[in-house]
Amino acid sequence: MGKIPKTQELFDLGKTIASELFESAVYPWDVLDDIGGFIIKLGQTLDPELFEKQGNDVWIAKSATVAKSAEINGPCIIDEGAEIRHCAYIRGKAIIGKGSVVGNSCEVKNAVIFDSVQVPHFNYVGDSVLGYKSHMGAGSVTSNVKSDKTPVSVKADGELIESGRKKLGAMLGDYVEIGCNSVLCPGSVIGRNSNVYPLSLVRGVVPENSIFKGSRGISIKN
Repeated sequence: MGKIPKTQELFDLGKTIASELFESAVYPWDVLDDIGGFIIKLGQTLDPELFEKQGNDVWIAKSATVAKSAEINGPCIIDEGAEIRHCAYIRGKAIIGKGSVVGNSCEVKNAVIFDSVQVPHFNYVGDSVLGYKSHMGAGSVTSNVKSDKTPVSVKADGELIESGRKKLGAMLGDYVEIGCNSVLCPGSVIGRNSNVYPLSLVRGVVPENSIFKGSRGISIKN
């Protein structure tokens, strides 16, 4: 299902407050162990005219909208214009990008959500990176632990990379669309500008500019 894309092939790093975190990362999952520390370091440099520190290592932009029913644990940065809706649960080690939405009953932990991302309804995002303007349809989730609890490998045709991580969710490139109620298995990588049909079970790599159709295979966009 295509080669394993590197960080620069998946993301426009100008579309996240965390661009520095990714600069030396060959593959995007390389940053997952460093998200918490990076947030604490970056948070201390944020403009107090634009951001307010709340609780332990939680920085929320004054222009962001956060529902009273949302639970936000640090370390966390919620960037300008983001929206955290009713009963969202941010467990910590999370960056929510400019203009992004974390919606009703969604859970996010140890993840970077780039700018203008939509995670709006009943989603789980764990140990994952979601690129610019990506969208997860209602009920779609990133599965981040294998059933046998062994370390996650990232696989493509003729290529395998051992992540060394017990927990590794999904890497969604810029402009990716995930259909409702889909499951992205541990170590899934969805290339830029690709679509996943609703009710899909995705493993491995979906190439950029393609459509994942489940049992009907993958087609390349015209």
